[in-house]
Amino acid sequence: MTYVTRMVVVILMAIIPISSSSFADDGITADFEIVLADLTSSKFKKRTQAVEKLVKINDKRLLLVIDALLHSQLHYRKADKLVAVLTEKTGKDYASAVLTGESSEWKKVIISNRVRTTLRDALAMIQLNDENATIRKTAVDQVLSQIDVKQLAALEKRFKIEQDDDVKEKLNVAISTLKLKKNEGDTRNLIANVKDSVNPSVRQVLIEVIDKVNDKETKNLATKTLAKIDQRVSQYAKVETLFFGLSLGSVLVLAAIGLAITFGVMGVINMAHGELIMLGAYTTYVVQLWFPNLIEYSVLIAIPLAFIVSGLVGILIERGIIRFLYGRPLETLLATFGVSLVLQQVVRSIFGPLNRAVESPTWMSGVWQVNDALALTWNRLYIIVFAVLVFFILLFILKKTTLGLKVRAVSQNRTMACAMGVKANWVDAMTFGLGSGIAGVAGVALSQLTNVGPNLGQAYIIDSFMVVVFGGVGNLWGTLVAGLSLGITNKLLEPWAGAVLAKIIVLLFIILFIQKRPSGLFPQKGRAAT
Repeated sequence: MTYVTRMVVVILMAIIPISSSSFADDGITADFEIVLADLTSSKFKKRTQAVEKLVKINDKRLLLVIDALLHSQLHYRKADKLVAVLTEKTGKDYASAVLTGESSEWKKVIISNRVRTTLRDALAMIQLNDENATIRKTAVDQVLSQIDVKQLAALEKRFKIEQDDDVKEKLNVAISTLKLKKNEGDTRNLIANVKDSVNPSVRQVLIEVIDKVNDKETKNLATKTLAKIDQRVSQYAKVETLFFGLSLGSVLVLAAIGLAITFGVMGVINMAHGELIMLGAYTTYVVQLWFPNLIEYSVLIAIPLAFIVSGLVGILIERGIIRFLYGRPLETLLATFGVSLVLQQVVRSIFGPLNRAVESPTWMSGVWQVNDALALTWNRLYIIVFAVLVFFILLFILKKTTLGLKVRAVSQNRTMACAMGVKANWVDAMTFGLGSGIAGVAGVALSQLTNVGPNLGQAYIIDSFMVVVFGGVGNLWGTLVAGLSLGITNKLLEPWAGAVLAKIIVLLFIILFIQKRPSGLFPQKGRAAT
């Protein structure tokens, strides 16, 4: 059941007890209520037997009860053995307050892990005949993951009437795997049926077939099939590593692209850049705190707000401190380092020193299950797209707008730009504000990957400088290429070098690279290079 469906069911069931007479329509059996009452027994064995009987009864309330048991939401009232689904989601003192006003009267139905397995199997069998093809596929996957040969007959029965091609293909793989496990049917044909699958259960059963089969040709066929499956799983593992590398690279691009403007274009070493990222992350937290009913839209609301908040703070820093230090990069480093400490302490004073959890919208949660061997998380997928979108928007601003033209003019020849009527001080403030606003937007993205805390920015400031220097100071394309390449390299090195050593190797590579090519991958040309 989906989360929304389950919550609707839970609310209804919390108000109307399961044993209520309001269920007296088609699909209701008296035996169901009798067995349900046995769940209130103080004897664990009797509760286990009740569950085993319950899953064999054809009653429309069975799915609700199974789901509630699996989520520890099925309760009973000892006085009259009334059973109901109760959850804190439906009220401050449990939904049982609707019935009695006393949540203490209700006790939870406790079950064992063995019973949970029985319930999951029963749930899979119910979902196997669901109208929704996606639910049926999930049910087949559940049976296959358990490699439960007891469900073979049910799968074969469903296979005969299944109309959806994708579900039918999954059923064929599941049936063939269970028959191989059971050593039933033509082994070679069954192996041929599962040769395109990358499901871990299929692999496990093939290993068992290789160990127990005596026929040499069959053993060779199973061995070759297993080798091909392992090869495909390995390829999908590489794709997954590449995906995580791209997502890490996208985070680095988002974190560094604002710095590429302030450091690359303006020559300012802004050590408070990480804290501007942190302010963007806290903006997301505040939006969710103030508008708890708009979690689904909180990220979209937070993006412009974070840009404004971090951008305004950046302008204040530039007008209050940086404008007096242009041309003195080491002094800007010390000054902005002090600003970073001040911003951290301000956040600690307002929000406290502990990390704050930001809830992800449902459309960013979960995974995209491409197949049995490859799953991509939605939040990282969205961040990759978001990073590319931010990059091209910023590129458009700097290349196609009046502000971008003035920024390039001031960065290349300040004196000449001023002589042409460009207000250099205004351009400096807007440029620093633009870079700071982009940092705030990066904080919104980071809030979906990690907890939000006062030290959030410190984890990305060094990486941001590395990306900017490696890509070429002041070059946005260099920042994009450097960020993505460093992210992918990190993830490729991690499996055999570990996370810490991988970072050290990357850092050493950048140091050696800069020794040979001080201007980075994409050095500036013309006056901008001076």
